[in-house]
Amino acid sequence: MFSQLTESLESTLKNLRGQGTLTEENVADSLREVRRAFLEADVSFNVTRDFVKAVKEKAMGSEVLTSVTPGQQIVKIIHDELVQVMGGETKELSLSGKPPVGIMMVGLQGSGKTTFAAKISLYLRSKRKKKPLLVAADVYRPAAIKQLQVLGKSIGIPVYDEGEGNPVEIIKHGYEYAEKNGFDVVIYDTAGRLQIDEKLMQELEQARDAVHPEEILFVADAMIGQEAVNVAETFFERLNFTGVCLSKMDGDARGGAALSIKKSTGVPICFIGVGEKPNEIDLFHPDRMASRILGMGDVVSLVEKAQSVIDERDAKDLKKKILNNTFDLDDFLRQLRTIKKLGRLKDILGLIPGLNKLPLDQINEKEMVYVEAILSSMTEKERKHPEIINGSRKSRIAKGSGTEVVRVNQVLRQFEDMKSMFKKIGAFAKKQNGGVPIGSNYTPPKKKKKKH
Repeated sequence: MFSQLTESLESTLKNLRGQGTLTEENVADSLREVRRAFLEADVSFNVTRDFVKAVKEKAMGSEVLTSVTPGQQIVKIIHDELVQVMGGETKELSLSGKPPVGIMMVGLQGSGKTTFAAKISLYLRSKRKKKPLLVAADVYRPAAIKQLQVLGKSIGIPVYDEGEGNPVEIIKHGYEYAEKNGFDVVIYDTAGRLQIDEKLMQELEQARDAVHPEEILFVADAMIGQEAVNVAETFFERLNFTGVCLSKMDGDARGGAALSIKKSTGVPICFIGVGEKPNEIDLFHPDRMASRILGMGDVVSLVEKAQSVIDERDAKDLKKKILNNTFDLDDFLRQLRTIKKLGRLKDILGLIPGLNKLPLDQINEKEMVYVEAILSSMTEKERKHPEIINGSRKSRIAKGSGTEVVRVNQVLRQFEDMKSMFKKIGAFAKKQNGGVPIGSNYTPPKKKKKKH
């Protein structure tokens, strides 16, 4: 996401960082490039104009002009302004009302409301420890109810539906069902509609007035850029929605919607969809997103992702094995599967500062599939003792994994290189530990005080 904008801004800011002193002229030149980058990213003209004006006013302040690092100061100004444009603070869903708290999903047809409804229900159960109910109120789109049922079943979230009928009545009945059966949250999946469809917009208003949801979330397709903002403004006039969800952010190279929608509507972005799977949803953090846009990575999000999939005991065990040079192919396979849980490899690497400059779009995710297939085709004994893997075993492994012997050799070579590196780390740690093997809770020994 934002790859096009990031590339343009990085080039501009690189020139600014290199300036020993700042003048009105070189600031103006740089901001012209920023303006161009924003407009090419499909950011609204008004948002772009106000952004550039705000940055220019702060950049030309005496504090910046006399700063030891004026270039870095301007980068910080741009970062801070980006944060403000995108909402300033992270918006968490308000769930403080009397249960069941209602969340109504609205938006255009095809924007991803049904998928987002399922994603949010899973998020609320796993992150907020809630008991959600999904209500299928889209009676117009063919297979919409079936889609929600399938999604609900795949993640273990109950779905209330009545098949065909009046959507407003279905929503009312869904609320009553949730109340009677002890659900904390009820999420209403409404039909997608054009903002100019008066009859359907009135139906949404009636549904809202019938159940008074705590949150009304507008779902917009990030791929349509500025048009998403135009649609959002119209929906806001009618429904006064409380939050925005941007779907398909993983496929949006420009980012115009994310940068425009808060400024245009006054409503913050709550969530972004970063993939098709139910767990591929991120809480929207304006400060972290600003860092990503400026090519600074997002280590905090990476750590949070890692903490959600890595078992603490496994992590300690792995540390022990690495430091004592007992890391084997079984451990290699386990770590590979852990990385897969984090998401797409290019997305993970994009969160690490500096790695965004690599050609991440060229990363072949299938290579990880091949490696996993090869490791899985080995016997447990072979993974524990890779030195026994001879030519005939390699042929069997290649056949079992649907690959070639040359790929098997590549995996074994990669493992040996990794183990060699771990050996050096372990030797150093052992030396620090007075030659004693390292335990899982290794901490460097305290220096002994000299006796007088």
